[in-house]
Amino acid sequence: MAVVNVLNIVGDSTISWDDAIQKAVQEASKTIKNISGIEVKNQTANVKDGKIVEYKANIEVAYRVDNNNF
Repeated sequence: MAVVNVLNIVGDSTISWDDAIQKAVQEASKTIKNISGIEVKNQTANVKDGKIVEYKANIEVAYRVDNNNF
């Protein structure tokens, strides 16, 4: 039996939502082993003077838990 944890993470980017998601996964990968998947929960943006200035993506990161994750 596998135990899976899910962590909520927010990524941001001045380029795109895809870039915000990628940055969130890369940041999570620095400290979390065994990432098995993600789910994009929400995408938002900050707007200034009629233009998007920051993209944000809320994601859930799923990872398998074992003794080496702690």
